[in-house]
Amino acid sequence: MAIDDVRRFAVARSLFTPTTLQGALDRFGFVQADPIRAPARAQDLTLRHRVRNYRAGDLERAFPTLDVEEDYFLNYGFLPRSVQALMHPRSGMEPWSRTRRKHAQALLAFIQKRGTVHPREVDAFFSHGTVTNYWGGTSTATTHLLEAMHYRGLLRVARREGGIRIYAAYEHLPAPADPAMKRSRLDAVIDVAVRTYAPLPAQSLSGVVRGLRWAVPQWHRDLKSALARAFERLERIRVGDSDWYWPTGEPLSRDGPHDVVRLLAPFDPVVWDRRRFELLWGWAYRFEAYTPLEKRKLGYYALPMLWRDRVIGWANLTTREGQLRAEFGYVGTTPRERAFKRGLEAEIELLRTFLACQ
Repeated sequence: MAIDDVRRFAVARSLFTPTTLQGALDRFGFVQADPIRAPARAQDLTLRHRVRNYRAGDLERAFPTLDVEEDYFLNYGFLPRSVQALMHPRSGMEPWSRTRRKHAQALLAFIQKRGTVHPREVDAFFSHGTVTNYWGGTSTATTHLLEAMHYRGLLRVARREGGIRIYAAYEHLPAPADPAMKRSRLDAVIDVAVRTYAPLPAQSLSGVVRGLRWAVPQWHRDLKSALARAFERLERIRVGDSDWYWPTGEPLSRDGPHDVVRLLAPFDPVVWDRRRFELLWGWAYRFEAYTPLEKRKLGYYALPMLWRDRVIGWANLTTREGQLRAEFGYVGTTPRERAFKRGLEAEIELLRTFLACQ
């Protein structure tokens, strides 16, 4: 087997035949979220290739009717309720101070009484000052506490209104007491991550498993032994100097690529792992939204451009007065085939429909 076969497999297994929204979320196991809209949120850009007739915002609109939760996995995103259940309860975490615990208890009682709450309602009822958030700004302490309670499993996101999380009280089942059951749960969490991002080179698989310490902080000391089990359990093939891993029992497809152009989200599973990206496509893609303007090489929110089974460049998309505008960059020369030109035009037209642009 050659790296070309791995590349085709990576594209084919991730860009499966479009299905329903619930079906795509179940098949993935996890879809990373991001609040930036350039031209749409990452979760929408990811799902539009996998869900039939998907439109920007469909996930937020349908969320209350889906068997899906918002939670932290490798990153923050959306996952089936069955996957979330594997990670909770996140017991054994560092205890809160007496004051913070008192605030959390009062806040939980308030939410239980109300049913669902907007952070604005919480701010109107409580006043706990401000705290520094993760991006260096400030946020109300109650909003920060809502997020912390959500992470610990005391709350869930019931829905969103204008992108704002609306919270409800939640209670998870007890933690597994049997050591074998705990190992099984942890292995299952790893399998979800592998299912989302495979095939993975060994070094990337190690990084993915280490990253799950945020998903299952209660089991972070067990991740090393779980990784060893994963190396033994998963399908594997040697290509050059690297071992590549993918889900147990899944056949290694060698389907040829189609004459299709796809503009992918920066966090799409096809391009998410930057180490794998360079192994498969031979150049470095960087997400530059938080890079100073003068240091950007690709653009604020450059979307990797997939042509057949190769990422050959990127696009920066903007919408203005209902019009979609696109600027393209390429690694090397622009493909000259008529099929590429037709494929790119078709992708831009699909994006216009997805964004409800002219």
